[in-house]
Amino acid sequence: MAIPNPYQSYQQNSVNTATPGELTLMLYNGCLKFIHIAKKGIEDKNIELKNTNIQKAQKIIQELMVTLNLESEISKQLLPMYDYINRRLMDANIKNDTAILDEVEGFVTEFRDTWKQVIQVNRQKQYGNTGSI
Repeated sequence: MAIPNPYQSYQQNSVNTATPGELTLMLYNGCLKFIHIAKKGIEDKNIELKNTNIQKAQKIIQELMVTLNLESEISKQLLPMYDYINRRLMDANIKNDTAILDEVEGFVTEFRDTWKQVIQVNRQKQYGNTGSI
């Protein structure tokens, strides 16, 4: 019988118990991680590493796109932005261009940081505390 990996168990529990807002934050963080790895792949001329991780970042952006509630005004504004990011990721993959990945990273970082603030404000309203993420 294999001994369970405690980190893997923790990670699985984090996803299973996360709120929708926390899951979105995890997606942004994952996207940023894959962009960083893809940049390393370009710098090291490791095309497979670059391609695999850009595709992972694209899948996250696509997931964010399909989960938008298009009845909300903010979602209508986010959809074309996500589409742009997805197209820029394709461009970066085709052109092996870290500058494009830097641009995309900037957008995703802004989304992530804004989302983190939204979660904090909602927690403060809900629980009346000033805890941070």
